[in-house]
Amino acid sequence: MDYYKKTADEIVEEFSSQTKAGLSNQEAQKRYEKYGPNRFAEEKKDSMVKKILLSLTDFTTLVLIVAAIISFYTAIATEHGDLFEGILIIAIIVINSVLTIVQEGNAEKALSALQDMNKQTATVIRDGQQKEIDADELVPGDLLVIENGAMIAADARLTQASQLRIEESALTGESEPVEKDAEFISEEELPLGDQQNMVFKGCTVVNGRGQAIVTGTGMDTEMGKIAGLLSDSGTSLTPLQKRLNQLGKRISLIALVAAALVFLIGYLQNEPLLEMFMTSVSLAVAAVPETLTVIVTLTLAYGVQKMAKKNAIIRRLPAVETLGTASVICSDKTGTLTQNKMQVRRVWSRGDEVTDVEDGMTDEAMEVLKIASLCTDVIVEKGEDDEVVVKGNPTEVAIVRAIEENYHTKKELDEEYPRVAELPFDSKRKMMTTVHKMGNKKFLSVTKGAFDVLMPRFHYGDVERAQVVNDRFGKKALRVIAVGYRVFESEPTEITSENLEQDLRLLGLVGMIDPPRPESKGAIKKARKAGIKTVMITGDHVVTASAIAKELGILSHKNQAISGSQLQKLTDEELDGKVKDLTVYARVTPEDKIRIVKSWQRTGAVVAMTGDGVNDAPALNASDVGCAMGITGTDVAKGAADIVLTDDNFATIVDAVAQGRTVYQNIRKAINFLLSCNISEIFIVLIAMLIGWGAPFSAVQLLFVNVVADGLPGFALGREPAEAGIMNEPPIPAHEGIFARGLWKKIAVNAGIFTIVTLFGYYLGSFVDSVSPWVDASPEVGQTVAFLVLAYSSIIHVFNVRSSRSIFQVKLSSNKSLFEMSVLAILITTAIALLPFTQGLFNLVHISLNHWFLVAILSIVPVFVNEMIKFHFSAEED
Repeated sequence: MDYYKKTADEIVEEFSSQTKAGLSNQEAQKRYEKYGPNRFAEEKKDSMVKKILLSLTDFTTLVLIVAAIISFYTAIATEHGDLFEGILIIAIIVINSVLTIVQEGNAEKALSALQDMNKQTATVIRDGQQKEIDADELVPGDLLVIENGAMIAADARLTQASQLRIEESALTGESEPVEKDAEFISEEELPLGDQQNMVFKGCTVVNGRGQAIVTGTGMDTEMGKIAGLLSDSGTSLTPLQKRLNQLGKRISLIALVAAALVFLIGYLQNEPLLEMFMTSVSLAVAAVPETLTVIVTLTLAYGVQKMAKKNAIIRRLPAVETLGTASVICSDKTGTLTQNKMQVRRVWSRGDEVTDVEDGMTDEAMEVLKIASLCTDVIVEKGEDDEVVVKGNPTEVAIVRAIEENYHTKKELDEEYPRVAELPFDSKRKMMTTVHKMGNKKFLSVTKGAFDVLMPRFHYGDVERAQVVNDRFGKKALRVIAVGYRVFESEPTEITSENLEQDLRLLGLVGMIDPPRPESKGAIKKARKAGIKTVMITGDHVVTASAIAKELGILSHKNQAISGSQLQKLTDEELDGKVKDLTVYARVTPEDKIRIVKSWQRTGAVVAMTGDGVNDAPALNASDVGCAMGITGTDVAKGAADIVLTDDNFATIVDAVAQGRTVYQNIRKAINFLLSCNISEIFIVLIAMLIGWGAPFSAVQLLFVNVVADGLPGFALGREPAEAGIMNEPPIPAHEGIFARGLWKKIAVNAGIFTIVTLFGYYLGSFVDSVSPWVDASPEVGQTVAFLVLAYSSIIHVFNVRSSRSIFQVKLSSNKSLFEMSVLAILITTAIALLPFTQGLFNLVHISLNHWFLVAILSIVPVFVNEMIKFHFSAEED
């Protein structure tokens, strides 16, 4: 509703309220029952059953479930009673599901710890009595009392306002407080930031007081409407989930084709059909990397732990990897790239002398700030650890903070120049004046306001030069406050604008701005080096936004900035054509932010969005990975985000990108490690069957290799530290396959080596009696040798894939768990090959020392070949 177009009396009549007595308690109760509590609709949380079912919908997990069912069926159908294989597969599925649910549950607990547990209250007038109530109990028509420092609890139309200024950055992105006027009425369509007679839920009063009729509560507020947009964006699969689903489908197809071929070959060779079916099933099971989902989950979980130590809470596991593939970071300005805290940047007093406060304070500049601070209504308190806390209008806070840091306290100044009278700021005069006693007889009148407003009132001072300086400050997006004064020989008796705010002497100009966070510039430079484009999206004015963006290194030319009104004139196709050239979007709405994010996504970019306000929440939800601020961020923003930055530091997002890239790098290493063995298993069985050697493995042997020999070392691959130069590489394209950049070739080479050495071992063990004088060659001996060669070579292979450098150049101490897991896997494999009980369980037999020597030699062949390949490529680079 366009309540800002109506008078206060019309609003009072529409809501059947009163400007003095408010609603009656009985009427308020009726409306509460009709409209419900004044809070946002909460998203229904998934039950534990639903969480479990969702964790099982991953394609690779579904393949494992099918494999387990087949395994159980064949075990029962053949009456051998060996359920070991199926139980192992089910155990893997359960472990993966538990890890995922527990990790995301821990993230939600950490997030809830950030929420403010204090209930918000509101002051209303009911039955003519002023009372404080729970903000949830506010209803449309309530007469809301607005006081300095309070947070607005509902949308309302002002009926009274005295020096009222509201900080609306959480809703509009506008860093400057908005002056409110109860008498304001407009017939035009206005954005929220220009509706001077309205106050909105979630915004903060920084100055003045007033009263207002509540026009909207809960989801009917402007913030509620934005929160409602979140459900429209929906959720989509992350690039990692898409890649792993694609991988699962490919492997499943290969497994089915290979199994069908083996069955066909056996049928043509007149092998028993049931035996061939069992062999085909074992091959299908072997082709699926059972531990991949667990390894990916553990790798992501380890990334979560690392990020938590760097102040980033990951709410959804796949967001870790998605952030690593980000090619664009769309960032809110206020409170994210900037400090959301006005600071004095420059002071002018006379001539060409401009003091840059960051370089040092001069006596002339300090005199201007000292006198200006007298004309403020801030509150100075002692915070924790005796830290000075200044509360009030951000512009006045900046002035007082500057003198507190460089001179002495506001309290001392007030004692030296006690205030005796004042003319408060109002929307008509647009200035403020205070009168102070100066010495024993004289009195000082201080006036401050915008230079353009005060200029006609200055009769003394270098006004022409001040006009030039004011224009120069404005081009640098500085908010300029002019300070003037008059000296009276006796205390003024007529405290009026006509008497106090005329014939002023210009003292100086104060230029201030919401400054960038110190670490933001370096973080943006680091992101650019990594091929990541930083885009500023803000509700602030284009001049202010452009100045900050230029200082941060985001903007290089004015044509790269666009306003919300210009953006709204562009079609989606036109925006898609320009989006890569634009780096600053100013004066935008929440809907505009979603358009920008989706336009980047249509170009193939992976978009990370950072923000803290409710106005950022829809875009946070629509982006590939949303990053909310944990300290200044609203609950709506945190709920929409995938990642919450607990230190509100933009630089943290860039550190998180580096960790995300490391996670993706380690997942690719795990895929290389696992598939090298799995693909080789398919070729080993196929070639052996084609030659007529019979099946070189049983299903349970293949499962052991996949789970223990591959699984245990694979679990530790997720802890591998980042390789050098990871942030000097371009982002991974969203549509790039998991096997891109030569991964298929590496897997093919390694699978080929495994296939050759394993088949060679199987042949010697099965058909060559001369290998050992003590153990006769047989299919059982061949299977045992082939099993050990494949298991050991696969375990040792983990040291090949952990780095592109030689294994002799990478310290074992950089990932101790990898070394420990590999040793454990070797010990377990050796134990089951030597112990009679486990020999029977895994269809193994006793082999001679010569066979063990043969196993050792063949198992290190893959290492030797990989080292030669690495040496060749390193020589080429040199």
